[in-house]
Order: sequence, then structure tokens, then C-alpha cells
Amino acid sequence: MDPHARNSVAECLRQAHALGLARVDAQILMLHAMSRPLHDRAWLLAHDTDLMITAQQHSWDQALQRRLQGEPVAYITGRKEFFGLTLNVDARVLDPRPDTEILVEWALELLPSGQPSRVLDLGTGSGAVALALQHQRPAAQVTAVDASADALAVASANAQRLNLPVQCVLSHWMDAVPGQFELIVSNPPYVAEGDPHLADLTHEPLQALTSGADGLDDIRQIIAQAPSRLAPGGWVLLEHGWDQAAPVQALLREAGFVQVQSRRDLGDIERCTGGMLPACRVHETLTGSNPSIQCMHDPV
Repeated sequence: MDPHARNSVAECLRQAHALGLARVDAQILMLHAMSRPLHDRAWLLAHDTDLMITAQQHSWDQALQRRLQGEPVAYITGRKEFFGLTLNVDARVLDPRPDTEILVEWALELLPSGQPSRVLDLGTGSGAVALALQHQRPAAQVTAVDASADALAVASANAQRLNLPVQCVLSHWMDAVPGQFELIVSNPPYVAEGDPHLADLTHEPLQALTSGADGLDDIRQIIAQAPSRLAPGGWVLLEHGWDQAAPVQALLREAGFVQVQSRRDLGDIERCTGGMLPACRVHETLTGSNPSIQCMHDPV
């Protein structure tokens, strides 16, 4: 036994609980300190009496203090599990949230397995959504876009490490992205400037969080660009704030989308909203009378 051994695993976890740390956060930080896989919580039960050596205790103490100061667990460990993938993350990108998996699940419903669909992920950050879709639909052609070169570097490194052929493009939304797509997905900034919740998110990049006075500026821009970049019958899916489903639905309908609907997250909050670009639309003649059906792929 190492002569410098100090506290046991169980003692450290009790310490974290007494300080108000969430149980799952403490477990992940302990696994990180012990150089164990972050999903291996069963190991903690089998080794709760193990004594930590000095290096492990030091790693635990540092991680505990960083978390108590509000730093996301993912930044402390440098890793985050998302939809079955282990992503490398740091302060250049948002910490991927479990609720964003709702966006992935909806997208997978719209992507037939084995078909080469073209998918665009806007504001990819760590690449979480794009990589999850590429992993689940190998035949898809997934393009990941971000306006931040730093964020795109994280996404690209994750794609290379996971051996997933996602194309990463530096662009402000769709400005520098060629082609058309069957599906556009995005978890864009949607927090209103001045929102009091921003005080709890000081460790994460502000430009990836806020979007104008009502939080909808970027969503408006995406919806405005989407019709020209979607194939007929294509879908756009957007993650948004807890109280934004109704205005996002309205924006989609105003832009000509149909089948507009929202999906609820793990907390039963409407978290994602989407709509389909119709394959055909009503087109009025030059006289403004006698409406006729005009297919989107025909000249208007």
C-alpha cells in the first residue's frame, strides 16, 4: 500500500455530498481522479474502500474546487458522453446537454437508415449533434458548421478521433455552405441578452449562448435562410429555450413551413421545434388570382 495514501473513495464522495455537490457530478469527478472510464460508476461501488494515493487525492481536490466554483464537469474532465459517444470538450465550446439528445432522436426519425441523406448541423460546437447523426446514419453526408474557428477545431478533432467522416465548415450559419440538404438541425444561441441565468454560465462561451434581446435573432436568421437551402420536403429542427416554442413555431409558419411541431425534453418542456418545407406550394399568378400549385423544384 502506498505510504502516502489518504482518504478512501467513499470518504471523498461523502465530502462532496456534504458540500452540496450533485451525486452524479461527484462520481464522474472521482472516476476522473482515479483515471477510470467516466461511465464506470459500478467500479466506485466495488472500490469504495480503496485509499487514494497522493496524486489521486490532489486531482480530486482540484476537481472538487473547480466544480464548486461553477465550472462544468465536462471542462474539468475534458470529456462528455453524448448519445453513446465520448467527446473531448473544453471552454471553447458549450458543454453538451442531455436534453439536446431529443434533437438527435427527432432527426434520426427523419433520416432513413441506409440512404445517403444530406444533413447540415449549424453551430456545431463540439460536434455533438453532427457526430451522433453520422454515427447512427453512416450513409448520411453530414456537414458541421460553426462561425468560431476554435469551436470548429474541437469538432474536427472529435470527428478525426472517432473516425467519423463529418465535413467541418467555417461559416456564419449558411453563408459559406454550398448545396442543398434534406435536413438542417441546429442548437443555436437562444438566451436573451441580460437573462439572469447567464450568471450561472460564466465558464461557457457567451457568443454560443446569447442571441439578441429576446434570444431569437439567430433562429430568425436560420429560418430565413433555410428555405433556399432545403430540398423539397426537407426539414429544419431547432433547439430553443423553455418559453420559445410558440414564437419559433410562428416564425416557421411565416416562412412557409408545414407540419410545424415541437418536442419535449426530459423535463417535459418543449425544447425543439421543427417544420417541413413543402414539396409544392400555392403560387399566385401575376394577376393575383387563380392560385395554382407550384412545385418547389420547378422555376417560379
